[in-house]
Amino acid sequence: MINTKRQAIYTAFIIVGAALIIYDLTGESENVYFKIGGLVILMIGLYNSTKQWASDNNKDNDQDESEDGQ
Repeated sequence: MINTKRQAIYTAFIIVGAALIIYDLTGESENVYFKIGGLVILMIGLYNSTKQWASDNNKDNDQDESEDGQ
């Protein structure tokens, strides 16, 4: 069962993290804290999103393995 609320939160983390990194790269002054914060938020969002996707597609993998074994 796909949990859309959690997926929306993880997507927001990805967007905010990417926005922080892009903002720091395009700005004139470099602030290391924007880069670090953006990267951490981006990676948290990506990690949790892939965990969610893997748990949602677990049934498909079990069906594929049973078809290959026959």
